[in-house]
Amino acid sequence: MLTLNNVEVIYDNVILVLKGVSIDVHEGGITTLLGANGAGKTTTLKAISGLLPSERGAITKGAIELAGKRIDHLAPYDVVRRGVVQVFEGRRVFEHLTTEENLIAGGHVQADRARLREGIERVFQYFPRLADRRHVQSGYLSGGEQQMLVIGRALMSSPRVMLLDEPSLGLAPMLVEEIFEIVQRMNRQEKLTVLLVEQNAALALAIAEHGYVMENGRIVLEGSAATLRDNADIKEFYLGLTEVGARKSYRDVKHYKRRKRWLS
Repeated sequence: MLTLNNVEVIYDNVILVLKGVSIDVHEGGITTLLGANGAGKTTTLKAISGLLPSERGAITKGAIELAGKRIDHLAPYDVVRRGVVQVFEGRRVFEHLTTEENLIAGGHVQADRARLREGIERVFQYFPRLADRRHVQSGYLSGGEQQMLVIGRALMSSPRVMLLDEPSLGLAPMLVEEIFEIVQRMNRQEKLTVLLVEQNAALALAIAEHGYVMENGRIVLEGSAATLRDNADIKEFYLGLTEVGARKSYRDVKHYKRRKRWLS
């Protein structure tokens, strides 16, 4: 469904951020992109969404294709019309609009008002809590409710591919599990293809079929979710487990050490 082929991204004509990134996101599946802060994960999503020019970034090499057709030259609104929508990190709601008005804004590509209403009701089926808060200004919603809202708002455009950026960030563990379960339901029921960027490797690999690990703007490891869960380096660097099951501080692990292992 979505393919990145040897994509290179440079900011300000100087800073090389992505260094030949290649990713395949299979239709109807959940693919996860793991990595520490600053690895280039969010830049990868923005490259797909066409948002780099707003931050003085540009794709200088490679290609991005959706269902075999290039989209790396399109404006962000055309990328959305093609069926790719991004849910940003940080729960960016329109705070002065109600929950329902936020959803209407997400459905701006729907010309049919009946389909727009159907979309809103579909979101409320996935997130019943939002139905109870439909007339509340979104700035007054809890963090978990806001995360539900931005995912529901993205669903309003009836996307083929949803790009999820750190949906677990700053949320209580029980809320995170609830949201991830709903993402799985949406994936199954809507036949929605998902590219999930996440630092919580355990949860991401629990719902994904395939995964990639990014370090310093490069893909250093890829494989099925089951293979990555069993990988000793993933256990140590992202799950905090040594080979004997003891906990280990992530800060004690040297960057060059894992780079040496993965690239050897």
